Amino acid sequence: MDKINDLDLEDLNYQLPRRHRTEELAKLANSTKFTRKEIQLIYRGFKQECPTGLVDEDNFKAIFSQFFPQGDASQYAHYVFNTIKQGQNNGKIGFEDFLNILSRVSRGTVQEKLQWIFGLYDLNGDGLITQAEMLDVVNSIYDMLGRNTEPQVETTSAKEHVEKIFHQIDTNKDGVVTIEELVDWCLQDEKIVQSLEMLDTVL
Repeated sequence: MDKINDLDLEDLNYQLPRRHRTEELAKLANSTKFTRKEIQLIYRGFKQECPTGLVDEDNFKAIFSQFFPQGDASQYAHYVFNTIKQGQNNGKIGFEDFLNILSRVSRGTVQEKLQWIFGLYDLNGDGLITQAEMLDVVNSIYDMLGRNTEPQVETTSAKEHVEKIFHQIDTNKDGVVTIEELVDWCLQDEKIVQSLEMLDTVL
């Protein structure tokens, strides 16, 4: 068992009695694909940006925008925030929520990553992606990347791109994309599978 620094444990388990701190770290290591040391490292960064241990949407957007200063990341950050937030924190993200999503997106199986992507595009949470939802998310990505998109993308070409891709994924042509259709389409493209595998994070 790793020797854990008491200060790190105290930070990590600020709401827990001392005797439960080591147990909580072990529980997080068991429920995610991170080691105890990686969890401590991730937590230090999280706590530095979110001293209260919770982050609301405005703070999340501000943090997210630091990584994309060349564009406007606020709308995309809003969509990502909605995939992470859980009901028990009154619309805020706690460390455990953040860690679980990070584990799935960076270390999860291709299926888990695709489930997260599907949730990102399924804006109203009804288990289906419409072409309008896909266009909203794609436009938010172009806004976030700003001048770094090559070539520069106009709204009309973004719409054409989405229409083309949407019709490829929507194999039964019913006007909506299901998780099964998305998974089937992505798994047929080796480049997509490779890009999903590259999401793994080395800490």
